[in-house]
Amino acid sequence: MSPTRMSKIESAIRVVLEFNKAFNRHDVANMILLMSDDCVIEHAEPAPNGAVYSGKEVITQYWQDFFHASPHAHIEIEEVFGFGIRCIMRWRYHWVDTAGKNRDVRGVDIFQVRDGVICEKLSYVKG
Repeated sequence: MSPTRMSKIESAIRVVLEFNKAFNRHDVANMILLMSDDCVIEHAEPAPNGAVYSGKEVITQYWQDFFHASPHAHIEIEEVFGFGIRCIMRWRYHWVDTAGKNRDVRGVDIFQVRDGVICEKLSYVKG
C-alpha cells in the first residue's frame, strides 16, 4: 500500500475518533466542525429503515435534540478500521432510560470521509 493511501486511511480514522470524542462530550459544535456542509446522516431509528438527515443546519438540530433526549449518551468504541475514504466503527452505545435504568446496545457506523471531514455516517443497530 502506498504511503499516500495509508495516510488517507489513517486520516479518516483520526477524524472519526475525534468525532466520537466530541460526541461523548456532547459537543455539537465540534461534531459539526468535523462534518461537511453536505453531510448526510442515516440514523438507525425508526425501524426498519431509519431516518435521513442532511446538511449542517438539520444535523445540528438533530444532535441537539438527541442529547437533550439522552443526556447520558456515551459511545464506547469496540473496534475501528479504515478502507480508503471509508471508516467502520463497531460500538456500544450507553444511555439511561426514562425509568433511570442503565441501558446499552451494540451497532456499527459506516463513515465516508472526504477532504478531512465526514460527509456520510450510516448507523446500524442490533435489535
